[in-house]
Amino acid sequence: MESLDLLWGGLSAAATPENLMWAALGVLLGTFVGVLPGIGPAMAVALLLPVTYGLEPAQAFIMFAGIYYGGMYGGSTTSILLNTPGESASVMTAIEGNRMAKRGRAAQALATAAIGSFIAGTIGTMLVVFLAPTMADLAVEIGAPSFLAVILLAMVLVTGVLGSSRLRGFIALFVGLTIGLVGLDLNTAQSRVDFGSTLLADRIDIVVVAVGVFALGEALWVAAHLRRKPLEIIPVGGTPWLSREDFGRSWKPWLRGTAIGFPFGAVPAGGAETPTFLSYLLERRLAGKKSEFGQGAIEGVAGPEAANNASAAGTFVPLLALGLPVTATASIMLAAFQNYGIEPGPQLMTEHSDLVWTLLASLLIGNTLLLVLNLPLAPLWAKLLRTPRPYLYAGILFFASLGAYAARQRAFDLVLLLVFGALGFAMRRFAIPVLPLILGLILGPTMELKFREALALSGGDASGLVNEPLAVIVYVIIALAVAVPLVLGAVLRGRNNTPSGPTDPSGPADQKEMVS
Repeated sequence: MESLDLLWGGLSAAATPENLMWAALGVLLGTFVGVLPGIGPAMAVALLLPVTYGLEPAQAFIMFAGIYYGGMYGGSTTSILLNTPGESASVMTAIEGNRMAKRGRAAQALATAAIGSFIAGTIGTMLVVFLAPTMADLAVEIGAPSFLAVILLAMVLVTGVLGSSRLRGFIALFVGLTIGLVGLDLNTAQSRVDFGSTLLADRIDIVVVAVGVFALGEALWVAAHLRRKPLEIIPVGGTPWLSREDFGRSWKPWLRGTAIGFPFGAVPAGGAETPTFLSYLLERRLAGKKSEFGQGAIEGVAGPEAANNASAAGTFVPLLALGLPVTATASIMLAAFQNYGIEPGPQLMTEHSDLVWTLLASLLIGNTLLLVLNLPLAPLWAKLLRTPRPYLYAGILFFASLGAYAARQRAFDLVLLLVFGALGFAMRRFAIPVLPLILGLILGPTMELKFREALALSGGDASGLVNEPLAVIVYVIIALAVAVPLVLGAVLRGRNNTPSGPTDPSGPADQKEMVS
């Protein structure tokens, strides 16, 4: 009940006309960037970080929350109407949603995606309301060795286990950790990795790195692969409301998708791609009309979209309770906390209680605004897809440069922006994931701090890193997370290389015939 009382207080703070305006702006911006292929909520939040310097923290995070949820919703529009997922988590929606659109049921596909997103987002946010304070209370009791182990677990899971290539993931993590070392050591004032330059002594601004890697890198990548062929967009016609049959086929997938998606976001190894894939497989297995799958089954849109938004809500549990981001957008939001001088982590919910509960309340408000605004605006979002890409990315480059300069008014930051933009382009060229880099950059200093605290507590003895039971358990989990996939892969390769039948020492039959 205490959580509900605090949430009610947050709703009172978030429901002021000014804050509602920021929520609506965030929702519209999020849908805008989610609709356009290649522009995700992480890029949008990174671009807007400098713009929000003049806002109160609560207003900035209300807008960021709207962008996050709006981006999740907007990705489904592109998937359904263009068969091009605006977000990687919308890939499964494209399979059935685009087929529905081609059969003249685009409005129904968009409607089940919107209603499913609303239900999943609302249930997920309420779960965050009840779970995050409990996790934060437990996290306060965690010592430095255990917290160090938890940070390492998040890094290993996000980087090495969930990515398509462990090597590329760890390369990105190493680069991020190295960038986080640049500048003066906060404890000893010794210079590190600054190549003797006083311009780097004050450390590299996270905003410059995020805007460079996400916005500039993506703009350069799209410019290098810009296609002149016009997009084939399926028009939205008819009523967006669901028929009784459509509703009857959708409500169970909405709930199942929510149940699958939330845990993947709440565990520090989240990401929305896996739960949406699992949700699609489950709905395909449980569907009454299995033959419709691949031809436009509404269950194949309802379940994955619910899983997508439930996962997005779940990411706020580790972000608010532990200060651990598990998605690119959550990483940028963590950087936003730090820019306001707020240190995310177990103390966040007690030291900045008003901000946290206002943020959680704004998630509910933004989720409702998404449903109210976006269902009737679906045809408008479809027209937005016709925006010429050169105009769009020229604007992104302009705002990226303006934002990087506005942070500290140093021309040198524009040079750094170009460097990190080139780095972002190279990472896309060689399929190196961006999230581990941002994760290493943001969590690296915290990991170093906890490492030093653990050693200080043990008088410099390395055994101090594992002198807590929780730390030992977490390190065992890390070892299993790394070893089990390797062992399973080796076993599968061994089975594939094993001949299917008994080996005849005298050789194959055709050879015996030749000998005879």
